[in-house]
Amino acid sequence: MAATDSVAHDYELSQVPASARRGFWTMLAVMLGFTFFSASMWAGGTLGKGLTLVEFAGVVMAGNLVLGLYAVMLSFIASQTGLSTHLLSRYAFGVKGSWLPSFLLGGTQVGWFGVGVVMFALPIKAATGFNLYALILIGGVLMTATAWVGFRALAVLSFIAVPAIFVLGNMSVAMAVSEAGGMHALAAIAPDESMTLAVALTACIGSFISGATLTPDFVRFARTPAIGMSATLIAFFLGNSLMFTFGAVGALVYGEADISQVMFAQGLILPAIVVLGLNIWTTNDNALYAASLGFSNITRLPKHWIVIFNGVLGTLASLWLYNNFVGWLSFLSSALPPIGAILIADFFVVARRDYRALEQAALRNVNWIAIAAWAVGFAAANFVPGIAPLNAIVSALVVYLVASYVFGRVETPRRLAES
Repeated sequence: MAATDSVAHDYELSQVPASARRGFWTMLAVMLGFTFFSASMWAGGTLGKGLTLVEFAGVVMAGNLVLGLYAVMLSFIASQTGLSTHLLSRYAFGVKGSWLPSFLLGGTQVGWFGVGVVMFALPIKAATGFNLYALILIGGVLMTATAWVGFRALAVLSFIAVPAIFVLGNMSVAMAVSEAGGMHALAAIAPDESMTLAVALTACIGSFISGATLTPDFVRFARTPAIGMSATLIAFFLGNSLMFTFGAVGALVYGEADISQVMFAQGLILPAIVVLGLNIWTTNDNALYAASLGFSNITRLPKHWIVIFNGVLGTLASLWLYNNFVGWLSFLSSALPPIGAILIADFFVVARRDYRALEQAALRNVNWIAIAAWAVGFAAANFVPGIAPLNAIVSALVVYLVASYVFGRVETPRRLAES
């Protein structure tokens, strides 16, 4: 398939061929652009206001190690098969059963795209006084355009945004540490609010577990599993930890969890607008891209037309989403970790790392074991005490494996899907 064709179709309904696979630096840039997420900085600011510096470091290291290992297992599957999260779901959930994860993943990401468009516009309005509705429209159009181009645009944008975010974030941290009186003085700052370690771990892992579930959508372009896994682990363990640190240090010194407000207080108004704008842009592009892959799996329509529809929908509904939908989206995000757990269990244990090519595989229409395991994981995330994302992952994985063995699905060949 020609390079121009890959931009138009992005292999949304097929395996990424060897000719379109990418090397380590491209994959690392894309994955860092994915994990350099403004909401992680705000989550880090919240943790910074509730934990000591030592407690914060332990929680972030532990939380992002869990995220990294979860994402790395999914990245191995994706880079080995060249398939997106949604096409991988056909093996575990069935052809029509995969519509459930695709709908949940796609709907959640369109919602976050709309929220992100407003997050992009608000700091610019605060600094310039420019019309908010015009800024939302401009942001929505730009983000939709780059997502329409596909993986190539994500790579180019990430190569620009990631170094800029890294430099500005470290500049802000250095200024905050200096204003606090040095690292010893920073470590001595007592948190304004109390937060248990369980709540902190839930916030750390939960802030990006939905993103980790979508790892295959991007890592399927990795040339080898080693490239995909190493880029993913660095992005989630290092990149996400940096985002939390940028937010936490500002919160400790300035008492403000909103990173844009911290940077405005530091006099970094123009750099903050540019770099935070790029940060949100890369995240929103990834969200819209992943959502469109999901709806392509359901409708079988080309991804680029769905990108336009999703971009228009997310932009028009962005203010309503920002004001009313964030809580619901957070609740809905608890539905995503069981999906990744089931994909991991199916590939590594049930299928024993042996997926036939998609066009040759014998797939069910619906695997009700996967649907039931997802339901148990979703319920565990919302109603079982403890760390919600881990509850979802562990319970869904255990139920799927036990039920697969009980009903003989591990040894039974999969039936051909009905047309």
